Amino acid sequence: MKKIIWLVLCVGSMACSRQKTVNEDQEISEIELPFYNEPTFTPEWIEETDEAFDDIHTIADFKFQNQKGNWITQDDLDGKLYVANFFFSICPNVCPLMTGNLLKVQDTFKSNPDVKILSHTVMPWVDSVGRLREYADFNGINSENWFLLTGDKKEIYELARNSYYADEGFGKTVTEDDDFLHTENLVLIDQQRRIRGVYNGTLSLETKRLIEDIQSILE
Repeated sequence: MKKIIWLVLCVGSMACSRQKTVNEDQEISEIELPFYNEPTFTPEWIEETDEAFDDIHTIADFKFQNQKGNWITQDDLDGKLYVANFFFSICPNVCPLMTGNLLKVQDTFKSNPDVKILSHTVMPWVDSVGRLREYADFNGINSENWFLLTGDKKEIYELARNSYYADEGFGKTVTEDDDFLHTENLVLIDQQRRIRGVYNGTLSLETKRLIEDIQSILE
């Protein structure tokens, strides 16, 4: 039996991604979204003049196939922002909730080609291109803006853990056949590959916050 690691990352502390500040006149102004540079998802506000600005964590290069059999890389996301998550097509409970909430994101930005969704399977030995195509058709997924990605398990898991911090055992590598990863997080990536928000993908309220944060970046 495969060992399943169910990762439920706390998002309560991340609600500060749209914090407010009050000036002397008691006027409320919105602070820009923070950056997330390490596995605890501690928000950091870094100015362009800060020496740390050039060292902000970014998502690594990748190359996976989508549900249409096309190879998707970072080049396909150049100048775009996207929401990333990890799922598998036969997941009975958590993944359908995430997919339902991501459909709200899809519908909100359906006319904007600069907003994408990337869903990486954590069961590539099950989720072939054909199976992902069936999943997309069944759920009403627009394959032009929402990529269901499959590929080599080791590459997917390394990207998940080292780029998206999608594992409580950060830094571990895929060395055992029974290694399995699953996370409820939706991760917002800006046009420069930087993490700008983390949300519980099973919650409608968190999805609403995600949509607002996307709109904030676009503006």
